[in-house]
Amino acid sequence: MSDSAAESQEAIRYPDVVLVTGAANGMGAQHARALAARGVHICVADLAEPDDVVAEIVAAGGSASAHSLDVTDPLQWERVIGQIREQRGRLGGLVNNAGISRRLEFMDTTHEVWEQVLRVNLSGPFYGMRAAAPLIRDSGGGSIVNISSISGQIGYFSPAYSSSKWGLTGLSKSAAGNFAAWGIRVNSVHPGLVGTALLGGADAFVESAMRSIPAGRMGTPEEITDAVLFLLSNRSTYLTGSEITVDGGLVSNGLYHRIVAESGGELG
Repeated sequence: MSDSAAESQEAIRYPDVVLVTGAANGMGAQHARALAARGVHICVADLAEPDDVVAEIVAAGGSASAHSLDVTDPLQWERVIGQIREQRGRLGGLVNNAGISRRLEFMDTTHEVWEQVLRVNLSGPFYGMRAAAPLIRDSGGGSIVNISSISGQIGYFSPAYSSSKWGLTGLSKSAAGNFAAWGIRVNSVHPGLVGTALLGGADAFVESAMRSIPAGRMGTPEEITDAVLFLLSNRSTYLTGSEITVDGGLVSNGLYHRIVAESGGELG
């Protein structure tokens, strides 16, 4: 067997221990369940009570621990990382999934909303990476995945949400450079329109957005999780400072896809 063939046969490996924030429900819980099913011990962290997700993982034969965490509080981050160091002795991965939307137009965005969104979506991952990186280093290195958004790649109507996600894109690249010497990779995932409860009641928005998605459909939470799994695994060891866009082609081709469709294909 050639070297390249042998590499292709190599088993996919994941870190022994991964911390996922915002994991009490939604996509965070999906990431946690998928990792646990692959033999990873999941540190389930959330401001909400994460015990239900932990119980579900354990009942399915997995390993998990619950950690109460307000990502905007750096002291709570230090406490949680201290718990993981004491209880598990190591940490190989961090998924900064916790976030809030509060998608308001510019003049409707209050000072309070601006501060809240930036604290959760941008300051939270900064505090998390700063707290977790030394333990990941001491564990032999690993991978950090920051859940951004296509709103961190394009112009977007909501200044607070867009700024927080653009900031997270840049923060991820900065961290990638800083932590490379510690054997820590840092990448960002940018979901497009994904079928979750967050879109409930937004039928007109969804219908309009669908006309700009070349793939012709919304993504699923599982498809976002697949990107997270890849970035945490040994199959992405040369990726750091990268943006993984999971959007059905919306960012790359959405504008002209819609223009061509609505013009009836008349290209001149």
